[in-house]
Amino acid sequence: MISTTELAAIAGPFIAFAFSMSATPGPNNMMLTASGANYGFWRTLPHMLGITVGCMVLMSGVALGLGALFQQWPALQTLLKVVGSLYLVWLAWKIATAPPPKQGEPSDRRRPLTFWQAAAFQFANPKAWVMTISGIASFTLTGDAFLSSALVLIVLMGLTNLPSIAMWAGFGVAIGRLLKTPTHWRCFNWGMGGLTAACVVMILV
Repeated sequence: MISTTELAAIAGPFIAFAFSMSATPGPNNMMLTASGANYGFWRTLPHMLGITVGCMVLMSGVALGLGALFQQWPALQTLLKVVGSLYLVWLAWKIATAPPPKQGEPSDRRRPLTFWQAAAFQFANPKAWVMTISGIASFTLTGDAFLSSALVLIVLMGLTNLPSIAMWAGFGVAIGRLLKTPTHWRCFNWGMGGLTAACVVMILV
């Protein structure tokens, strides 16, 4: 069981680590910026929650030994990279070709990424893997305190990740208010789609 002293020793540094990993640019934040601009903050909320829960589930899997599977069967990691790259390219295309929002347009015509899609994407997101593996490897305690410290880190990850990525959705909302014409929207969506597609390099390198 983790003691109060041990908790205090790992909590601060880990929160700083989780914030730096969550708040810096990456596939998730590029997509959230585009979603915030196109759909608004509240309709992007399931996407944000999916990212956070997906990261927490991934971190739980790493703590339970999921990362060791890649060392034993490298082909699994290669397959995950290919699947993740294809999915990210598809998402980038959807962002790039999204039509400009229209006043009064039916909500079922324009759908942001769902909770489950965002959660599942974390298993193909290289930045999420780096964040979770590094977090577990660097901040968990050894011995009998390993599992309890891992649980604490998983909870802190969720509490830190959600407000960090929410800033990007809010940033997208602010940008959306500046886009006045269909041409502005097309340029923005193609730009965000291109940046999202460029994240494939992170997966394949």
